Amino acid sequence: MSSSMQSSLSRRSFLAATVTTPFVAALSAAPAGRRPVAVTAAVRPMVGLELFSVREELAKDLFGTVRAVGKAGYEAVEFFSPYYQWEPAYAKQVRQLLDEVGLKAPSTHNGANVFTPEGLKKAIDLNVILGSNLIVMASAGRGVATIDDWKRVAERLTATSETLRPLGMRAGFHNHQTEFTPVEGTRPIDVIAKHTPSDFVLQFDVGTCVHAGQDPVAWITANPGRITSIHCKDWAPGEGPDKGYHVLTGEGAVNWKAIRAVAESVGGVETYLIEQEGSRFTPFETMEKCLATWKAMA
Repeated sequence: MSSSMQSSLSRRSFLAATVTTPFVAALSAAPAGRRPVAVTAAVRPMVGLELFSVREELAKDLFGTVRAVGKAGYEAVEFFSPYYQWEPAYAKQVRQLLDEVGLKAPSTHNGANVFTPEGLKKAIDLNVILGSNLIVMASAGRGVATIDDWKRVAERLTATSETLRPLGMRAGFHNHQTEFTPVEGTRPIDVIAKHTPSDFVLQFDVGTCVHAGQDPVAWITANPGRITSIHCKDWAPGEGPDKGYHVLTGEGAVNWKAIRAVAESVGGVETYLIEQEGSRFTPFETMEKCLATWKAMA
């Protein structure tokens, strides 16, 4: 990444201790029982881009890349882990850019190290500046192997939720294939869902679920109101430049029509985030083609 982007809880005891900035402190008056609002027919989910899709371009020119994303017709973006290295002054410049081009940043992707008493404070400050109210753990990190390990991850996520809730913010977890692959007879993603509060967001990466041989519609149905953010990554079996995660969104094995129907009627989806790990096209061409296909499916 560029120099500005470079350098991926204990339990409940740290709750409000991480809240120190004046703006964040002011938010602490929000209702303690805040819960996510389910999407209704009157609220259309935003369509955004997970910026990992244009990671090399973002590293070279963040401002130009974000402008290109807005020009392409996206409504939102999700910054990933390098954003955590920003200083507040730089984050304010990025927020000004987002406002200028009409983009929202409803969520961020964060390394597991952020979900600590020390790490969370900075994430809160930066997310407040960006206008994000969802701090997502992008991966549980190394050393998580047993079901007991996954229960401990869920405890950290729960503690984070309890800190963020009074601020009108939410915590979330992003799945990969790993979480849908049984360990000791139990899927780790089921452990996360069972041992986190009802307002905890299960950010759904669809392609990895399908790749793991699981049913995405069944997963959304089993977790009403908790699938508020969806990574729209496709997957196709086989080898080749258009296979695996390099197939364009809407051209792989995922039944997007069925997923969108249940996500909007049951899951409570607020944001669809198109994500592409690569393709035979340039990243900018890829993001444009994926968005055009997505709109045509509506």
